[in-house]
Amino acid sequence: MELLWKLLLLLSLVECMAGNGVLLRPVFTKQPGSVVFPLQPGENRREVVFSCEAQGHPTPFYRWKLNDSFIMPRLGSRYSLMGGNLHISQLNKEEDIGIYQCLASNTFGTIVSREASLHIAYMENFKTQRRSPVRVREGQGVVLLCGPPPHSGELAFTWIFNEYPSFVLQDTRRFVSQKTGNLYIAKVEPSDVGNYTCVVTNTVTKSSVQGPLTPLVLRVDGVMGEYEPKIEVQFPEVVPVAKSSTVKLECFALGNPVPTISWRRQDGASFGRKVDINKASGVLEIPYFQLEDAGIYECVAENTRGRNSAKGKLSFYAAPHLTEKPQDVQKTIDDMLVWECKASAKPKPSYCWLKNGEPLDSMEHDRVQANNGVLTISSLNLADIGMYQCVAENKHGRIFTNAELRVVAIAPDFSQNLLKAQTLARQGGDVLVECRPRMSPRGVISWRKGKEALRESHRVTVLDNGSLRISNVTKMDAGIYTCVARNQFGVASSAGSLLVKEPTAITSPAGHLDVTVGESIVLPCQVSHDPTLDLKFTWFFNEQLIHFGSHWAFFEKIGGRSAGDIMIRNIQLRHAGKYTCAVQTKVDSVSIATDVVVRGPPGPPVDCQVTAMTETTASVSWGPGMDNHSPILSYTIQARTPFSLGWQAVTTVPELLGGKQLSSTVNELSPWVEYEFRVLATNSIGTGEPSKPSKKSRTKEMLPRVTPGRVNGGGGGRSELVITWEPVPEELQSGPGFGYVVAFRPQGAQGWMQAAVTSPDASRYVFKNDSIPPFSPYQVKVGVYNNKGEGPFSPVTTIYSAEEEPSRAPGRLRARSVSASEVEVTWKPLAWSNNRRRILGYELQYWGERQKQDTASVIRTVGNKTSVLIRELEGSSTYYMSLRAYNSAGVGPQSIIVNVTTKKPPPSQAPVKIMWNTSNSKVILRWDQVHALENESEVTGYKVMYSQDKHSHPSVVETNTTSLELSLPVNQDYVIQIKPFSEGGEGSSSQITIPKIAGSIAKGAAPESSPYSLVNLAALIITARTVL
Repeated sequence: MELLWKLLLLLSLVECMAGNGVLLRPVFTKQPGSVVFPLQPGENRREVVFSCEAQGHPTPFYRWKLNDSFIMPRLGSRYSLMGGNLHISQLNKEEDIGIYQCLASNTFGTIVSREASLHIAYMENFKTQRRSPVRVREGQGVVLLCGPPPHSGELAFTWIFNEYPSFVLQDTRRFVSQKTGNLYIAKVEPSDVGNYTCVVTNTVTKSSVQGPLTPLVLRVDGVMGEYEPKIEVQFPEVVPVAKSSTVKLECFALGNPVPTISWRRQDGASFGRKVDINKASGVLEIPYFQLEDAGIYECVAENTRGRNSAKGKLSFYAAPHLTEKPQDVQKTIDDMLVWECKASAKPKPSYCWLKNGEPLDSMEHDRVQANNGVLTISSLNLADIGMYQCVAENKHGRIFTNAELRVVAIAPDFSQNLLKAQTLARQGGDVLVECRPRMSPRGVISWRKGKEALRESHRVTVLDNGSLRISNVTKMDAGIYTCVARNQFGVASSAGSLLVKEPTAITSPAGHLDVTVGESIVLPCQVSHDPTLDLKFTWFFNEQLIHFGSHWAFFEKIGGRSAGDIMIRNIQLRHAGKYTCAVQTKVDSVSIATDVVVRGPPGPPVDCQVTAMTETTASVSWGPGMDNHSPILSYTIQARTPFSLGWQAVTTVPELLGGKQLSSTVNELSPWVEYEFRVLATNSIGTGEPSKPSKKSRTKEMLPRVTPGRVNGGGGGRSELVITWEPVPEELQSGPGFGYVVAFRPQGAQGWMQAAVTSPDASRYVFKNDSIPPFSPYQVKVGVYNNKGEGPFSPVTTIYSAEEEPSRAPGRLRARSVSASEVEVTWKPLAWSNNRRRILGYELQYWGERQKQDTASVIRTVGNKTSVLIRELEGSSTYYMSLRAYNSAGVGPQSIIVNVTTKKPPPSQAPVKIMWNTSNSKVILRWDQVHALENESEVTGYKVMYSQDKHSHPSVVETNTTSLELSLPVNQDYVIQIKPFSEGGEGSSSQITIPKIAGSIAKGAAPESSPYSLVNLAALIITARTVL
């Protein structure tokens, strides 16, 4: 009992210190690391320090183990402790190498550090001073042995040839193994003769030693012949490789000729980019080794005499790495502890558990169990307190993780878990009042109502965990309840009140609503409830929460604080289903469901298919779709072909398809056309979506029934009869092999001549025969046929055979210059028609004197015109002209050629020095005379154009003087242009703007500037000065 109270006192102290934020249990802040000590010959200072530091309160003390045995530092020994650090002086390579661990302890337990190894690197001298000569034939392979001296630490090898610093260079013929140190020469040559020395370097101590000379001598008894490769350097059958390390495989062969070395994986996988293959030195290097790099690797040596190979397996291994660690935990007496420890490793790790640095007591297997990293301790007691460590290990390493177990024994305490000050309960419902004091071990819990002990009954029950449960709550159950907890260390209590509230009830009846698509409905949710409680309304559609807002735009809340009504606007078929209104208060929750049926147009019919086809009919069947709660009244069939514009209604038998009709015959179809059909259903609400289209089906072929349209003809060349028609569309050809039968005869003849046109797209047939008189009437008709036979002919039409070209040239061709850019041409017409030809018009050719007739411009007239005006000519230029008549057969002979010279161009100078003044309603204009240049025609007058703005149609006045008086209202703006004209046409113009004048008299002038042509008009705004 005294021990128990001491433990309780200690735990109280621990809790007090923990409350002040002091770290109590020992925790490593520094752990020892492995050391490789380079031991130099003759070195006096041989000291190693292993670091170890831990935090904790009380301050931890330290101990050390070497190879699982405690080190006992004594005065004068080679071992000493400074804090937690272990100092080793005067290192002894036989006694001090091994595995070291630090143990840190305080009153809360002991923890063990990770393992740290100590190795001493050294290298001694070669013992042998002389070696016998190695005698070989030229062409033979040879191995020169190195035989390194006693050492510790990784070595590197090189060879000296004859004397320093002449080193052996490695290539495909010479190889120095970094595993054995030996020098391999695949094929000896005379230049290899000499003395060889092996140089060994310790990569840790950086010291080097040279071996004895090895002479290489050529034998004189002949030259070695060719032989197949013999592999002398190869890797072991199994090479274990640590994760993320670098592995190097060596392979070299002797042979004559010198063998080549190649590498491959037995599984056929390609080498990644990280793999380095040094073909010259026979080394395969794989850095950052991973699981996917493991496998069987093969080295192949080959020459012209043969090949040889060596295989070895690279096996992947990884030291343990913790993936799940136990955490510090505080438990109560008699509770159960379960800690799980997991580590990844290859091979799989084994687990053991330490308590305070020692293996767990194997005498308590019934209470303490460790299985595959899981530690279970049942019926905890104070003796279980301490520091625990999980150790995961495999043959490649060991890893530690720490956790603290506290087992507490305390008197009952409600400070962390007081009873709720108020517990609300619904009248007629159940209520649970929780009582969860902190105490260890578990004690006894009792209840009081008011000052009286509470007695259990069929309604009132104290649960095993101490909580109070009351069923079928009544108003009499309201009051103050007190939970009392006791154990051997004390008593504590906590009280709270129980308030009983009126139950919540939904007054709206559960219902069934039947609505039509597009309507708006209200779903009611009216309630009665305790007025002191707030309500929360939640709506569900088919058990999915309704989120009111933009994504649920059809739904809108319209109830107040005590009603949860919602409105569904423009209801759709997808809104049919079960709607649930849930009402929640702090004491209870109730709900009501309403089933909504939405009636709408039918859904699409199903399984639309064509069961039979004739030349003009199709038998179509289908299955009914959803009627959407309104019986289907009728069906409609639509068809589509490659030639139709979308879907078209078709005629059926029977004509009206009732709601029970699930098949029909579609008639009036076109033969030999591919059809798709679909079906639409209609009920009292409307017509629904169409079914999926049927598979494409083609009607059967038959004799063609449709004749070509617009049969006509005429024209063509001499002795030709041209017959034209409008082709029959493909959908009306009634079958394959469609073509035309063209029939024709001279007017008044009895028999018909016929010709077949096999192209269904043809629209023209030309019959050529020298016996055909020109411009003679013929009767023609065009029939149709396909593979089934011939169809009907079109009505008979009269056309004319080809006419002859005009035989005469027009007479009296005259040309007259109208201006600098225009010429009028006239002629005497020919007779319009005779029995062999017609005149359809005339073709005029004209060309400049520097051009040839074959580049002439052409103007064609239609009908019996006798003149034409040629425009856009150059002034003062000579042009030549000729004229021919034409008809459908071509053009006739050319007339005589005439010429004409256009007049001089009009003056290019625009009027200048324009002056104006106004008086009452008159505008008086004056300007300087325009003088024509030598190559221009003389001015014969001026045109004055005026308008109220640039865009309105101007008025025009002509004058042969340089002044003009206009009667114009002066209260408006005017734009005025003045241009000269001559027999060559109109010249360049000047433009002014006369602004609106406020007074009765004003005057102005255009500024002295360059004239403005009609092409580039710029308004000159004249500032007027009013004369007072």
